[in-house]
Amino acid sequence: MSHAWQFFRAGGVDQVLIARGADLLHLRELDQKLWVALACPTRGLHFDARTLDLIDTDNDGRIRAPELIDACEWACARLRDPERLLRGGDRLALADLSESEEGQALAAEARRTLAGQGQADAADIGLAELAERQKHLAGERFNGDGIVVPSTAQDDEALRALIEQIVATQGGVADAGGTPGVDEARVKAFFSEAEALFAWHAQGERDCGTLRTAAQAVEAVYAKVEDFFARCRLASYDPAAAAALSVPTPEQLRSHALQPLAVDAEPLAQLPLAPVAAGRALPLDALAHPAWQVALRTLRDHAVLPLLGVPAGDALDEAGWQRLKAHVAPCRAWLLRRPPGAVAALGSEKLRALVGDAAAAAQARVLDLIAQDVAAGGQQGRVNALEKLLRLQRDLVVLVRNFVSFEAFYHREGAVFQAGRLFLDGRSCELTVQVADAAKHAVVAGLAKTYLAYCECQRGKEKMTIAAAFTAGDVDFLFVGRNGLFYDREGRDWDARIVKVIENPISIGQAFMSPYKKFLRMIEEQVAKRAAAGDAMQQKGLGNLAGQLATVDKAAPTAAVPGAAAASGRGRFDVGTVAALGVALGSISAVMVGLFTKFVDLGWWIPMGVLGIVLSISGPSMLIAWLKLRQRSLGPILDASGWAINGRMRLNVRLGASLSQTAQLPPGTRRLRDPFAPRSATPWLAVLLVLALGLAAWRWGLFAAWLPAA
Repeated sequence: MSHAWQFFRAGGVDQVLIARGADLLHLRELDQKLWVALACPTRGLHFDARTLDLIDTDNDGRIRAPELIDACEWACARLRDPERLLRGGDRLALADLSESEEGQALAAEARRTLAGQGQADAADIGLAELAERQKHLAGERFNGDGIVVPSTAQDDEALRALIEQIVATQGGVADAGGTPGVDEARVKAFFSEAEALFAWHAQGERDCGTLRTAAQAVEAVYAKVEDFFARCRLASYDPAAAAALSVPTPEQLRSHALQPLAVDAEPLAQLPLAPVAAGRALPLDALAHPAWQVALRTLRDHAVLPLLGVPAGDALDEAGWQRLKAHVAPCRAWLLRRPPGAVAALGSEKLRALVGDAAAAAQARVLDLIAQDVAAGGQQGRVNALEKLLRLQRDLVVLVRNFVSFEAFYHREGAVFQAGRLFLDGRSCELTVQVADAAKHAVVAGLAKTYLAYCECQRGKEKMTIAAAFTAGDVDFLFVGRNGLFYDREGRDWDARIVKVIENPISIGQAFMSPYKKFLRMIEEQVAKRAAAGDAMQQKGLGNLAGQLATVDKAAPTAAVPGAAAASGRGRFDVGTVAALGVALGSISAVMVGLFTKFVDLGWWIPMGVLGIVLSISGPSMLIAWLKLRQRSLGPILDASGWAINGRMRLNVRLGASLSQTAQLPPGTRRLRDPFAPRSATPWLAVLLVLALGLAAWRWGLFAAWLPAA
């Protein structure tokens, strides 16, 4: 490689150090296997969303490595010195723009913008001035976005109406000012559909001539007439079916009798055109279905009478219907080829009124407006380019140091993915990320081997979910439902409540104490169960006794003596039970004395014995914790949030301790005595320790001169 890079090691990964402007200029040369991340989302980060959108050139909501490289090269090409990107800043100095044609065009546009706002002598420009300029350009007739709105036509009412109709039929696209308008693609699509409709009408004039009206009348009732004659043929096949095929049953009609009726509304409009009978002709007068009488009269006047010559008022039989269909078949086929779409739905007459006799000329007028708008786009484009360059000058190096490397995270400067700080259970957690769905996030984040607590945060009507990594302290009181306080990166406070936890070891010390805590919890649970069972039994016994006392005056006199004898029997201990308890206690005592004797016989090896017992209890949990802590990683947590992490970003014990800080009293604190502190068991423990040491010394013969031999 032609460029010399500097690297630092953090999280078990060699990471590139972005310390010079040349590093940004030559970023394409850096092997992407050495990048920490290859993609990141544009939302859910503590970063300017507008800058991310400008870098995201394909507008897919993600920034990938090629887009970041293009942004670096684009910015470096328009500045005299890439070092300017490292210095950052909210204002772009005109002297920092490059001598290239593009750079000088941007400088000229910046001066024009400043002069228009009364700052002709200013040496730099900021986002406020550019925003005002963009607002002014968006309100101009031609603003350079290639979109024209109805008001662009100004006093030309016909052209304005045409643009409005294009928006209505093709859908509008917002221009720079947010007003719906049309672009070149929509204009061409509109006129293409209009030409298709005009061509279809022209073909109908040639192929149909005077039959077009008759064909339209036939088409209007075609499906219903076919339905009527099909029912009549079925009635000929089975005369008993005529009643069922003709009208609904009285019960079906009665279900509609209690609601407002309209003959052209469902389901009445679906009834046959006339009562069905074998071989019956279709009436074309008032005997037909009321909802279809107008259409049938049109069929009679424009198709039946001109083509078949049937006297007015006569019915149309099936043979006449077949002849009528044959007459209009070619024209009806033309009707069925009518172009679809919103433009064709306008009809040829209305469409001709909009575009005039020459559709091509009307199209040219609209496209000319778009061309004028595009011609003004150079100015708008330069203003937008100035905004992009200024934002990249301010933000680009921050993004690179949170993408190509995690320099900001490992140097404890606040990474863009860190959502804020969570205070809960006497700790503050700095490794917090915003998540969209806790359940989906946990599937991948669980592979991080980190203790994660998902919290729902609420501030007024605002809500969000975060995942907080607990990397120090203990987990005894971390459970679903606990409340805390979350501070986002802007310093706003949110109510936080744990809704889900992923349990993993936090430290080896916590794993050392874990078996003993579990054992104590098991004892507490068993004692509580036994106490609850004893209390229930006692309550039951008291209830029975109270019942007996309440009914003692109703009891038979002869029952008193046996009952008293039974009660007397229950009040005495059984001799066999007492003997069995004595034997059991004696055996347990003998075992304990034997174990203690063997333990004392170890002599000077007693500490090693104690250590062995402790390791046999705590060793397995400590080993599991050590293995998981070695695998603890930041990568899966960010991968679950939409990042593409390229390296194994380990969270070792030292780094974890700095990310979750436990409560510590400040230096110089004077602690007052607690008047409610529980009584200490230290004196009793001291007495037991002295007795144990004395017994050990006696076993070793240290007191042989004064006491009998062991």
